[in-house]
Amino acid sequence: MPLNRRTFLGTSAAVGAGAAMAGGSAVPAAAHGHGHGHGHGRPPKRYSFTVMGTTDLHGNVFNWDYFTDKEFDDKDHNDVGLAKISTLVEQVRREKGRGNTLLIDAGDTIQGTQLSYYYAKVDPITARRGPVHPMAQAMNAIGYDAAALGNHEFNYGIPVLRKFEEQCDFPLLGANALDAKSLRPAFAPYVIKRMRTPFGRDVRVAVLGLTNPGVAIWDKANVSGKMVFPGLEEQAAKFVPRLRSMGADVVIVSAHSGTSGTSSYGDQVPHVENAAALVAEQVPGIDAILVGHAHLEIPEYFVENERTGKKVVLSEPLKWGQRLTLFDFDLVWERGRWVVERAGSRVLNSNTVAEDPKITGLLADEHRKVVAYVNQVIGTSSAAMSTAEAAWKDEPIIDLINVVQTETVKAALAGGAHASLPVLSQASCFSRTARIPEGDVTIRDAAGLYPFENTLEARVLTGAQVRQYLEFSARYYVQTAAGVPVDTSKLTNAENIPDYNYDAVSGLTYEIDIAKPNGSRIVNLSFEGKPIDPAAEFVLAVNNYRASGGGNFPHVAGAKQVWANSEEIRNTIISWVRAKGSVDAAQFASVDWRLTRDGSPVF
Repeated sequence: MPLNRRTFLGTSAAVGAGAAMAGGSAVPAAAHGHGHGHGHGRPPKRYSFTVMGTTDLHGNVFNWDYFTDKEFDDKDHNDVGLAKISTLVEQVRREKGRGNTLLIDAGDTIQGTQLSYYYAKVDPITARRGPVHPMAQAMNAIGYDAAALGNHEFNYGIPVLRKFEEQCDFPLLGANALDAKSLRPAFAPYVIKRMRTPFGRDVRVAVLGLTNPGVAIWDKANVSGKMVFPGLEEQAAKFVPRLRSMGADVVIVSAHSGTSGTSSYGDQVPHVENAAALVAEQVPGIDAILVGHAHLEIPEYFVENERTGKKVVLSEPLKWGQRLTLFDFDLVWERGRWVVERAGSRVLNSNTVAEDPKITGLLADEHRKVVAYVNQVIGTSSAAMSTAEAAWKDEPIIDLINVVQTETVKAALAGGAHASLPVLSQASCFSRTARIPEGDVTIRDAAGLYPFENTLEARVLTGAQVRQYLEFSARYYVQTAAGVPVDTSKLTNAENIPDYNYDAVSGLTYEIDIAKPNGSRIVNLSFEGKPIDPAAEFVLAVNNYRASGGGNFPHVAGAKQVWANSEEIRNTIISWVRAKGSVDAAQFASVDWRLTRDGSPVF
């Protein structure tokens, strides 16, 4: 895939937006103490500028939840969306002078809401005379300078990503997304922006974009043989010295990678998933890193470079446009060049401002279309079902996912070599607010069960491997001795395991003894009423994230694949409800697993 020359060449020499207001960015010398070696007591030349950053926007333009069909809200009263971010950005530009600011993003832009899904799948941007992606429209209107690629950019395939790239007025950066054949960057690796100063000499700011090596696993079907994704540290070490030699005064990395130094995919790829702090520590010459991917809020975090001893500032704004990071840089003119004297960061909360009517007005039609789409009725339900307690109880709503997956895999394997094997199915409680109402069921109700674009696969595991899989999953519960009161708010997410990395498996019966230590919690594991045969073979209906190593569950990534589907599980659920016309929990709900302590049920 050739580098998009228009994007790369057009922006590498791009000029910062507008001239600085004369003197508007000069900071009085007194504010910083005295200059070094400037002679004759002349005050040193100083310049300050601000780089704003977002990350993990995940298709959020409006402060709207398409699954609940109302304004977004959470327990902390956060707001979401680019319309809110736009208001904050304009405030900062007014305060600092537009020419003294840049705006960048750290990836995961085009997947995550029904708005972004609609323009990838229902009315795709790739169609002839297709629409312009709402995220491109909003980000262009707000005036982004650059965005790094996130792993979810690859979810819909490379053609959709390329079309989105073409629709953006700013480059999508990925120094470690390489063409598989030429091993050259498949996207622009960096962009250099010029900030006008009152002193004649511009400040050259380089933004280097790095994506997540996990793309190779999580979106294997879309990128295999087309692109490869080396480690962030390796590519930063290659590009940062190059940017410095090209005259960059300030180097900022936009990295779709968390700070923890850990990976969720074990040793399947040799590169660290959350490598942002390692990049700061190992690669000299970086001033700041905009962190993404981990969905955490890190207002300001300093990492010392092990070679130079210099402190690098890192910041991660909260996902979905809930926060805007501000990196503030103070520069001083020293020995014929600009030097960063001080760099710090903080975050602004988007719930403190109103949505920008420029953005909501721009995309009002798209929003209306998607609201109408998700509110289409596809069937009825005989009873209300909810995920409110699904993280610790076997609930009918999770059984619904498993029955759809089981039936789909059984039908696919019928008449083939593996038709006689029993089918098990895994599902997670992705959202604790999903619900199927009694009465009419809409697309949004069904889609709310499965907010991710995962697809379905079938893998063969033995009884012994299934037991180890379940033991691994059961680490999610905090060890709780018999007789101790159980507080459900403190029972789950042990070791920071997210809800989506806890699997309930249907087709078996078992107990999870939470009084026991990890590795020995699965009790009375039975298949068809008898203890499971460790040597018996089973087909596991499993999502592609889990099957490709997401969550690092044992055995499944290396297990034999006997079927795979490109249709999203979410759409399979919608089609199943449409075909049946009605959802009757009495026909599929059963309690296959429960939490116990020394043999006594917890609930």
